[in-house]
Amino acid sequence: MKKRILTGDRPTGSLHIGHYVGSLENRVRLQDEYECFFIIADYQVLTDHLRETEKISKNILEIAIDWLSVGMDPQKSAFFVQSKIPEIAELTMYFSMLVTIPRLQRNPTVKEEVRATRLGKTEMTYGFLGYPVSQAADILSVRADLVPAGADQQAHVEQTRDIAQSFNKTFGRVFPMPKALLGEFPRLSGIDGQKMSKSRNNAIFLKDSPDEVARKVMKIYTDPTRIHATDPGHIRGNIAFAYLDAFDKDGAEVRDLKEKYRKGKIGDVAVKQRLIEVLNKFLDPIRERRRELESNPNLVRKAIISGTHRTQKEAAETLKLVRNAMHFDYDEIFSG
Repeated sequence: MKKRILTGDRPTGSLHIGHYVGSLENRVRLQDEYECFFIIADYQVLTDHLRETEKISKNILEIAIDWLSVGMDPQKSAFFVQSKIPEIAELTMYFSMLVTIPRLQRNPTVKEEVRATRLGKTEMTYGFLGYPVSQAADILSVRADLVPAGADQQAHVEQTRDIAQSFNKTFGRVFPMPKALLGEFPRLSGIDGQKMSKSRNNAIFLKDSPDEVARKVMKIYTDPTRIHATDPGHIRGNIAFAYLDAFDKDGAEVRDLKEKYRKGKIGDVAVKQRLIEVLNKFLDPIRERRRELESNPNLVRKAIISGTHRTQKEAAETLKLVRNAMHFDYDEIFSG
């Protein structure tokens, strides 16, 4: 039997090129080798967008369109909506009994998100602190073996492993020990050198037009020590070259650009023009596929609905195993 993969995205808006190199590229590559489940994690939107729930439905469709546009195939993989799998909520309850508050507080990704949202201790909700438990339920609801993820999600996979180990030790082995699988470029910075994020307005989105890509690329953080195009430039920390490394298929050309840049034989504008060309060449087929999908929304809905039905069956089987292991099925009361 094929091993299983689970990963996904929160429906907070369109996906960007950082998502592609961090996870989407792996998903496309691995869907032929593994049994894949891709989650649209709408519960997790509630942790920091509780007053914007009217946007979630539209964003679910946006996420699915992005997935289909990059080559994720609903014939090979299951696309599903988190809240449509009630077993996930039940597993979250069981798992919450296996995790201490200090362990959740030590999660480095939670710490980073607390800093980013500037939440004080009195403002942090139970749901915000405990959402890694819900993520563990996502992963383990289909008993996944592998989680393609960006570098900032490794801590959540470790948390999931801790929960799976604790459950197995307490009640008997039900769950595998999932592992994180990082992309070749696990973290791609935004155009300002900070973490690429929708909220920071520093991302190049998969649906951006050629003009939008050009405008954003020209704003990219390069080498602040370089005053003139003839000054020797630095490659390390230069976002333009990080993007070229990720997307330019002509490695020899990139190496030549780097050598010229180091010697002050090429300016930032020329490097960025090359990057604009490379990114638009990469995005063109994605844009074309998006246009086709936007003109036929029933294809998108069908992908989500069929994948959710398939996932429901798997999650129901998992919950049956869990309840049996916990002696929580009460057959002597409710059978017959």
